Amino acid sequence: MPFSFPFRSPGAMVCFANRQEAGAQLAEAVIETIRAVGVDQPLVVYALPKGGLPVAAPIARQLNCPLRIQVAKKITQPDNPELAIGAVTADGEVIWVPNAMPITELERKAAFQRAYIQAKAQQAYLLGDLEAEHPTGAIALLVDDGIATGMTMAVAAQSLRRQKPAQVWIGVPVAPLPVMPFLQACCDRAIVLATPDPFYSVSRFYEDFPQVEIEEAKSYLQHFPEKE
Repeated sequence: MPFSFPFRSPGAMVCFANRQEAGAQLAEAVIETIRAVGVDQPLVVYALPKGGLPVAAPIARQLNCPLRIQVAKKITQPDNPELAIGAVTADGEVIWVPNAMPITELERKAAFQRAYIQAKAQQAYLLGDLEAEHPTGAIALLVDDGIATGMTMAVAAQSLRRQKPAQVWIGVPVAPLPVMPFLQACCDRAIVLATPDPFYSVSRFYEDFPQVEIEEAKSYLQHFPEKE
């Protein structure tokens, strides 16, 4: 699959001031890619909340296209909430980590149900009265503030694919280089500003990386395109 990260070398230390700056830089990269490959279809930008919304908003604003969300939650090990064994979207699309630590079928179903309920609740709250934006025939661009394992991004892309878009693109400011083959397999085009090594965590590459609160995330949707 096409893969674009032409702006920084893998070994370079990358630092964005904040998510908004990263979004502005990513918007430029998306526009350059559109010009380079030639795109006739409309675009719909989908953010993975909550951190993806401040990054996605400048892209949707620059492209003058709709901004929506695609909620995906990690499914975690019952006795270790930091260990992902899969991911699920608000519409029930699911993927599982191959060779994850074994758990019982009952534990597996319970872990899935917890994440699924959380995803549905978050999507319902954030969208509110907004109408769904279906990407059928359009390019669906999935955006987040960075990628660590790629699980939530992969299941979000898989879910959007079922809505029959022309293509699914993924755009992120930063991601680990070893994840790129997995990421490429999930989409038609990946636009990644940098793949630094060593990686450690997404937050390492931002000067200001606060948690995005749910009300702030919702405001990006409610006030789009006016919110800066």
